[in-house]
This record gives sequence, C-alpha cells and structure tokens, in this order.
Amino acid sequence: MLDDDKVRQQVSERYSQIATSNSVGCGCSQSGCCSQNSFSATSANKLGYSCEEMDSVPDGANMGLGCGNPMAIASLKEGEVALDLGSGGGFDCFIAAKRVGKTGQIIGVDMTPDMVMKARENAKKGNYDNVEFRLGEIEHLPVADNSVDVIISNCVINLSPNKPQVFKDSYRVLKQGGRLAISDIVTTSEIPDNIKHDIAKYTGCIAGASHVKTLESMLREAGFTDIKIDIKEESRKFIREWFPESGAEKFVVSANIEAKK
Repeated sequence: MLDDDKVRQQVSERYSQIATSNSVGCGCSQSGCCSQNSFSATSANKLGYSCEEMDSVPDGANMGLGCGNPMAIASLKEGEVALDLGSGGGFDCFIAAKRVGKTGQIIGVDMTPDMVMKARENAKKGNYDNVEFRLGEIEHLPVADNSVDVIISNCVINLSPNKPQVFKDSYRVLKQGGRLAISDIVTTSEIPDNIKHDIAKYTGCIAGASHVKTLESMLREAGFTDIKIDIKEESRKFIREWFPESGAEKFVVSANIEAKK
C-alpha cells in the first residue's frame, strides 16, 4: 500500500520536473519523455482538442498531461467563473478564458510551485487578464465558498490520495446549480497489485484511478446529483502508449465525469 504523504511528494516532484524540463506527457517515464516540440496537433486531437484550440494558447502551455478535453462538456458561458483543478501549464485555463470572456474569470489551482510559476509566465505571454493561478492542494482549495460556476479538471483527480475530500471541497466552492466537467482516468476492473503499488504508475495517472462505481459513490456522498460518467473505450489505445507492455489499458480508461450541485 502506497503511503499518502509519499504519493503527494512523488507527484509534486514528478510534475515539478515536467514543468522545469519542458518534457510532456502524463504517462511517459522520467527518462523517456518526448520533447515539447514533438507533441503534435495530431496527438492533441486524440484527446478531443481542435487545431484551433491548440493554436490559441501560448507556447509551452500545452504539456500533454491530459486524458481528454473537459472543454467539450463544460458548456462554458460568457461571464462565468471556472476553476481548474490541477491546472499545470494553464492549457485548459487559456482555452476556457476565451469562452467566459472579459466578464468571466478562470482560476487555476496547482500544488506544484514550478507549475504555478510556469502557468503565470504563460498567462503574461498571452495577456490573459481574466486568468489567475493559485498555489494549493485540490483537497483544500484556496477558493471561497459558493463562488464558482464550473469546475474543470484534466487527468488530475486520479493523482489525489484523498479523492472524497477533493469532491467535498469542490462541492463547497461551487455555487448552487454549479457543475463539474472533468476528464480523468477510471478503472473498469481490479488493477493488479504490481501496477497498483508502483509509484511510477501512480504519478503516471494509472495506479491511483478509482472504479467507476466508487467514483459515483464519492460524488453522491459529497452531495452531487445528476452524475454521469461516460467511458471512452477508444482511450485504451493511447493509455497503452503510456506504459507499453504493462497491460494497464486492460484495467483503466479515460472518462468524462459530470455532476451538479
């Protein structure tokens, strides 16, 4: 069994390295990450992003750390306040910023100081006045009660060792009628111990994933309603590329997760 504090430390170190080395990819090993320049529009399209979205953000914002496109289900509107859990280099925040407009606001929260610094630099490069990035844990969000219309997240909640607390605090900061629009990794069958207890596969977004039914229970216990988890079977193809020959794609899959307060 992996220790919670060790998990947080390893996750922070892993993503700090990604932020400072300009490597990309959720599942690639620390020694085998590809360069930022080789993460093509074709790769992003596999996750559901358009070429227009790719071209609209500052260079360096897209770090290839997602497993889907939460923008496709967020239905963001002009003037809304959106919160991104685990905002990384700011990729989804910058796409969201254009949709909520100048009267809206985007808040990105990340626990890794190097990521927050990188995202702020990207925001400055792109002149995003309606985006801010805050240092904090997604289990204890630095955000006021009942202040957010939409919460988005892309392949991050699986990294938390305390997912029920993530959903409880998400519920706290959402306004009444607010909604979740999340892309994340979930399990469809029991993960073998050799994968579950591998810290590299935890920081690589695989070993920490929860079963679909467990996620439903967590969301319901946090107070959410209208819960919908849409499994993306086609995602097994790119998950296989994260950890070749591990067989991880047999047990985990990307999913869109939606719920309302």
